[in-house]
Amino acid sequence: MLTTTKVAIAHDYLTQRGGAERVVLAMASAFPGAEIHTTLYSPETTFEEFRDLNVKVSPLNRVRAFREDHRRALPVLPVAARRLRIDADVVISSSSGWAHGITTHGRKLVYCHTPARWLYESEESLGAGAGLAKRAALRLLTPALLRWDRKSAASADRYLAVSEFIQDRLNGVYGFEANILYPPYADGRDTAREPVPGLDKWLAGSDYYLCVSRLMPYKHVDTVVRAFADGSRKLVLVGTGPDEQYLRSIASNNVLMLRDIPDSQLHTLYGGCRGLVAASHEDFGLTPLEAASHGKASVLLRRGGYLESMVESVTCEFFDRVDPSDIVLALDRFESAHWDANKISAHAETFGFERFAVELRAAVKELLT
Repeated sequence: MLTTTKVAIAHDYLTQRGGAERVVLAMASAFPGAEIHTTLYSPETTFEEFRDLNVKVSPLNRVRAFREDHRRALPVLPVAARRLRIDADVVISSSSGWAHGITTHGRKLVYCHTPARWLYESEESLGAGAGLAKRAALRLLTPALLRWDRKSAASADRYLAVSEFIQDRLNGVYGFEANILYPPYADGRDTAREPVPGLDKWLAGSDYYLCVSRLMPYKHVDTVVRAFADGSRKLVLVGTGPDEQYLRSIASNNVLMLRDIPDSQLHTLYGGCRGLVAASHEDFGLTPLEAASHGKASVLLRRGGYLESMVESVTCEFFDRVDPSDIVLALDRFESAHWDANKISAHAETFGFERFAVELRAAVKELLT
């Protein structure tokens, strides 16, 4: 049946390199030839694989300032999403706030990364550094955005959640149940490797930990950076986002910050690191699985999706508070433990692409029967 079914994919915006964008690439691989519809698309700042796909954009994409920072478009993104009128039998909406609002005469399957953080977890999303003007603007827009969001959620034929954590959040926000489909990690074992310029000189023979993250307040990357402030360990931080300049201002000399590196270099970093470190409240958390595919364990916050994707003492060491001292103690425990690279990589394989593709295709087929 699916061979004659027109399937399209929608996503909030393609302007970043993150886990949600990698999931869209996996969706495109599961449904070759499917059009990808989005409000904003910046080929230079998202994954280069999108250049080979059929990406359709909204008129909003003509505004360069919005492509550079989608947050500037907040007041008009609901209208732009609703005007994405997609002609398909089934639209898979990869959504963390906007794509569930697209319009289609076909069936709509929402793959939800999270209900909109800026609506339902606004304080964590904004962060302590947000100014009064930004907070006031969000408060002013919130009532209309809530109405739009709930109406958009109700327009879906079915919801899938990326984790039990998000399944519970969806039930709390909208009052309905959603099945779970864990996203696939990006398996980089077959990706060509190339050296990271200047890394060997900076390391000077020492090892390093790795943090790969969008640099946003709720990711708590500042806490990770502060955990390395005593200089006894080195940290390579990969990512971009609104907190970048702040993080550069607090980073000590033993923290190397990199941005916009290709996957060939990212997987070099995964393969060479001692372990991954993350303190974010993740909906699922793909980067520890990416590290695990290279046989590397992680040091993680005991919260959210990490509790579903990771196994304590097998693939990770947990810490309980978003606090530098807790991370330091966890790093000490991590370094005294034995880690089996084969067990770690075998665990990652259970979250691979084939499982995701089979279950996603089955969900689409169910909508049509």
